[in-house]
Amino acid sequence: MDFSQSIKTCLNKYATFTGRAQRSEYWYFFLVMVLANIVASVLDSVIFGDIPVLYLIATLALLVPSIAAGVRRLHDTDKSGWWLLLGLVPFVGAIVLIVFFCQRGTVGPNQFGPDPMQASIANAQMARA
Repeated sequence: MDFSQSIKTCLNKYATFTGRAQRSEYWYFFLVMVLANIVASVLDSVIFGDIPVLYLIATLALLVPSIAAGVRRLHDTDKSGWWLLLGLVPFVGAIVLIVFFCQRGTVGPNQFGPDPMQASIANAQMARA
């Protein structure tokens, strides 16, 4: 999955907590979230000074899709989305979640749906034909 397709998928599945997400889908969306927050912070410092207006707007706008993408990414590794709550544990929770997010997804279908990697390979083959 390429960069723009990943972003479109995450934004189209704004509040979809079912299904699975490839690593590329999750990490490209994570990159966009980080970049959006950096841009918002810089604009806040230039326009508003110490008041983080744009940063808060960007964070709130991307909160639900980031949670949904995280849940779908956990589903791809055959884990429940409830594991995302592990992020509430300081330091250790974030490290464990990063490990989960970096793991390869389950090959073939699992309890959360079909393998998104196989679907993207089939789409790429159809596009070439």
